[in-house]
Amino acid sequence: MSDTQKTTMTDIVALAKRRGFVFPGSEIYGGLANTYDFGPLGVELLKNILDIWWKTFVTQRADMYGLDTSILMSPKVWEASGHTDSFTDALIDCKSCQTRTRADHLIENFTEKQGKIETVEGKTPEELTKIIDSLEINCPVCGKKDWTEVRSFNLLFETNIGIVEDSQSLAYLRGEIAQGMFVNFKNVLNTMRPKLPFGIAQSGKAFRNEITKGNFVFRTLEFNLAEFEYFFDSEKQDSDELFETWKVIMQEFAESLGLSKEKLRWRTHTDEERSHYSTKTEDIDYEFPFGFKEMFGLSYRTDYDLRNHMEKSGVDLKYTDPYDNKRKFIPHVIEPTFGINRIFLAILAESYTKDEKRTHLKLPAKLAPYKVAVFPLVKNKPELVDKAQEIFQSLQKITTATWDDRGNIGKRYMAQDEIGTPFCLTVDYESLEDGTVTLRDRDTTEQVRLSLSEVEERIKNMLS
Repeated sequence: MSDTQKTTMTDIVALAKRRGFVFPGSEIYGGLANTYDFGPLGVELLKNILDIWWKTFVTQRADMYGLDTSILMSPKVWEASGHTDSFTDALIDCKSCQTRTRADHLIENFTEKQGKIETVEGKTPEELTKIIDSLEINCPVCGKKDWTEVRSFNLLFETNIGIVEDSQSLAYLRGEIAQGMFVNFKNVLNTMRPKLPFGIAQSGKAFRNEITKGNFVFRTLEFNLAEFEYFFDSEKQDSDELFETWKVIMQEFAESLGLSKEKLRWRTHTDEERSHYSTKTEDIDYEFPFGFKEMFGLSYRTDYDLRNHMEKSGVDLKYTDPYDNKRKFIPHVIEPTFGINRIFLAILAESYTKDEKRTHLKLPAKLAPYKVAVFPLVKNKPELVDKAQEIFQSLQKITTATWDDRGNIGKRYMAQDEIGTPFCLTVDYESLEDGTVTLRDRDTTEQVRLSLSEVEERIKNMLS
């Protein structure tokens, strides 16, 4: 797009709803803030992202082991990990209109409008209160300066197990997916007999009861994560070198999804911002339509988690080195984390293309919900429909295909362009005579005449 036609969040949200990528959560009841449902095309795109992630970091590596751990765990897990004490946001309320917001976001949004961005994440509630007072920040809703004191709020969603709600039944929805991998560390050691360094990986839902101001699926109450804990011997392997190695791999993965290098940047967390379990954290930020924001994170968690779980559970979580006189020690951990919902949004933003003639998603073929759409030239000629159905069913055996016989060919092309389908295949009267079809390329709009075997070969090459 030209500088005068830059993609906006309004563009993306409208297309996502119109074409079945993302719907507002509980929409027929007026919605539920910060919840979204992935539609028929959204789940396909999301699945393709996750499949590529799993293939890249688990299936194609000999040093990685996958898990799928429970969303609900013993509350003792979250006590040992420090989340019940340290997993908090700083909130503030407007006394006039009761608007509730994150204090750090309030300050950052205010300073950004003043032309200077001040990162204050990690500062204490008292420090944030003083900053808001000194800057004389107005409420963005009612315009008044009548704020409460900033206070801490735990992000873990609480629930209860069983029919009686009391302290004995308290449980939490997981606020991150890492802890399931740490508490299964001994199980993986016993069953798989891995040798250091090795990783334990999983993807799944996480939940955070946080106050957020929109930006679509970027920050929601429940979201999809994919991450792994990479365990290593800190006495034999330099943590800084390993950290840099994973930075390169993560950057390469982002670019392999079609994200522009110039829209990616690494940012180091300050001491105040860094999570309680980390001694070093860096993020890959992506330039979304609303600015550079975190998409991936990379943390050096040392032996914090295993050590705490070992102390609190009483279970030995040490690793025995079979090549070093059976030396026993607690491995250290480097953790790459991938926000799948944020990758999803970044890919929509990157792919959204609009010119004077059309709007289309330039999705990489491996990510596109459908790789090919099959059209009969007209839908009221049984011989054309039957032939097109035969071809459609044949293509379904090798790739994800869709059928479209609505309206004229031009409108069908426009619809498939908007959902990012790389190829459209039209069956016409000539197809009945010689078996050839017209294949149209999404990006160039060029059309060529090919046999079905040539079409299949082109699709296979596109996906290889």
